[in-house]
Amino acid sequence: MNETMVTLVGNAATAVDFRETATGGMARFRFAVTPRRRDRETQLWTDGPTSFYTVWAWRTLAANLAGSVAIGEPLVVHGRLKVREEEREGGRRTFVDVEAVTVGHDLSRGTAAFRRVVRTEPALTASGRSRADGESEGDSAASQALREGTAERVAVS
Repeated sequence: MNETMVTLVGNAATAVDFRETATGGMARFRFAVTPRRRDRETQLWTDGPTSFYTVWAWRTLAANLAGSVAIGEPLVVHGRLKVREEEREGGRRTFVDVEAVTVGHDLSRGTAAFRRVVRTEPALTASGRSRADGESEGDSAASQALREGTAERVAVS
């Protein structure tokens, strides 16, 4: 696959718009990136022109964005660059989107506290889990321990 991957550093310009869809969650927000340079003549920092991108996220990333990002927060966004043109109001307009692979707070500009999201599997039977893929209950416990990052070893019979 020849996709253009980009990493952008900037600020959330809008609130995250989250929606549930038939295939999972979808989120989008506008992202502002302003280059900053040191002017050698004046010895001062100057801001360049701001570029705006629409960041799209799907499934788990979308849900986590909705619960984690607010307007103005500094972020690092990594994902696939998508450029599209549309006919609007009698003229061609260009839109630049990023389909996010990962998004995080920019820790060079502040601190953050990470909270792992715990996903639980619904019990299929009252006496325990019934696995269609042939996985035993012991394997299931080991798999769950790995997913949760548990440091203890789980005995598998």
